[in-house]
Amino acid sequence: MKKVTIYTDGACSGNPGPGGWGAILQYGKHKKELSGGEANTTNNRMELTGVITALQALTEPCEVALYTDSQYIVNAMTQGWARKWKANGWMRNKKDPALNPDLWEKLLELCDCHQVTFNWVKGHAENEFNNRCDQLAVAESRKYK
Repeated sequence: MKKVTIYTDGACSGNPGPGGWGAILQYGKHKKELSGGEANTTNNRMELTGVITALQALTEPCEVALYTDSQYIVNAMTQGWARKWKANGWMRNKKDPALNPDLWEKLLELCDCHQVTFNWVKGHAENEFNNRCDQLAVAESRKYK
């Protein structure tokens, strides 16, 4: 199984508002940057979309080390929250629905295909790949202003 490293980030100007996401995929000497955005979205949707789109870009099952500054994503995946929400009909508890179930559903499907390890990195710090993803995400969000 190929070992791939992925960095992702999302950005939103206002929440909701214009948003963007950026991703960097690395395999050996190869590096690919991806980005996109939406006119009216939320930061969490852009964070999730970056992760999903990066994983969808893989053409075969891979072992993935994924780095994001979104504690929402890291905690939901590493602590089993997302799978619990799904098992509970996309409810976080008896009265509160889980947000973004459409995106969580896609992410869970991709994690069934790939072996993904989720890693948190501090945003806007000294990680060059996280910073580059942030630049890509912000640039995309500005296209919708």
